Amino acid sequence: MNLRKAAYEIFSEALKAVLPETLVRDTLKIDGEELLVADCRYPLTYGGKLFVFGSGKASVGAAKAVTEILGDRIAGGLVVSNDEAELIRIDVAVGSHPIPDVRSVHAAERLMEGFAGLSEEDFFIYLLSGGSSSLIEKPIPPLSLGDLQETSRLLLQAGAPIDEMNAVRKHLSRIKGGRLGRMTKARGVVLVISDVIGDDLETIGSAPLYRDRSSYSDVSDILSRYALWERMPEAVRALVEKGRAWEIEDTPKTANPNIDHFVVGSNRKALRKAKEKAESLGMKTHIVTSRMKGEAREVAKSIVSIGREILVNRSPGQSPLCLLFGGETTVTVRGKGKGGRNQELCLAALREIRDSRGLLLLSAGTDGIDGNSEAAGALVDAALWKRARELNLSVEDFLERNDSSPFLEQAGGRIVTGPTGTNVMDMAILLIGG
Repeated sequence: MNLRKAAYEIFSEALKAVLPETLVRDTLKIDGEELLVADCRYPLTYGGKLFVFGSGKASVGAAKAVTEILGDRIAGGLVVSNDEAELIRIDVAVGSHPIPDVRSVHAAERLMEGFAGLSEEDFFIYLLSGGSSSLIEKPIPPLSLGDLQETSRLLLQAGAPIDEMNAVRKHLSRIKGGRLGRMTKARGVVLVISDVIGDDLETIGSAPLYRDRSSYSDVSDILSRYALWERMPEAVRALVEKGRAWEIEDTPKTANPNIDHFVVGSNRKALRKAKEKAESLGMKTHIVTSRMKGEAREVAKSIVSIGREILVNRSPGQSPLCLLFGGETTVTVRGKGKGGRNQELCLAALREIRDSRGLLLLSAGTDGIDGNSEAAGALVDAALWKRARELNLSVEDFLERNDSSPFLEQAGGRIVTGPTGTNVMDMAILLIGG
């Protein structure tokens, strides 16, 4: 069996299962004069109008599917994405990712205006997906956009996990942590494509329409844990101190009862499709976890260690084995190279695999974008190790610079998909045997 070809096919099938168009069509139906969302029903014969809003990397694809289903029932709306697009009946605004910019602020302001303009009789559908935390932003006065940009940059550089990063973001923003949801009395549903471990609604997209049980004290603790408190902009420190002293209002601790959330896409769903594909190729397959996290280099060691143990204990002639891992690792950035957590994981794994035949690892982001590179991720095996040695490429040197992408490009291991239009975190595929 060609393990490289098999790994690509498994990843491709997993991606198809979590495309926003597919997820929305599977979730949203019309039954007479009722809107069906999963197992819930909402009347379409209400007195108000129907609007569609959204934010995130998958919002445009999801909105396309919604317009196909609801057609001229849609009175208008706005979705915020990272790329320009045109939709019927719904406006598209562009924000910035992974650091917010002035476009993110303008997009947030338009969303806030849209929600403020809803009547109590109106109904809305909100399409929420990964990337929303950066694509929409409205600083709490007197914070500036620059304050929030520096805060995001420092947290990213420190390798803070997404739940902690978003806990900080929510307390500096007028639109996050349930605050957008408090701007309307209209009834609505939120279709969520999850990009966080455990599908935590308080973390996905920084929960603009849900709730937030973290506090300003938690923010202070997080910043101190990563030795960032003294490096924070002065205005950020002052705001957090006011929050800790209860001098300003905290984020909403309860969800708006008029707004229902539905997780329609997740890493687990992608893993299940990957398992189905691998089994169709004749592989014995196991989903190891959908909660992969930790420093990318350490996760790589653990994954390869599992593979080695299985490889040495396998009987000759056994069918290849596929182990699936989902989640999101972190990278503590010390160099100024090009790459991302998936390519860093793969390069660290290559250091462990070396010339061990029968082990292949693919790790890639389902959004098609890994860090500051053009790649989605990479694929490594003994053949790649051999090519790297022939090219005199040093794994240690490139890891030291956090420069995984150039190494993998030269050795021929990068996976380039381009933006996929979805985001359910990352997937690692370990193939054993062959």
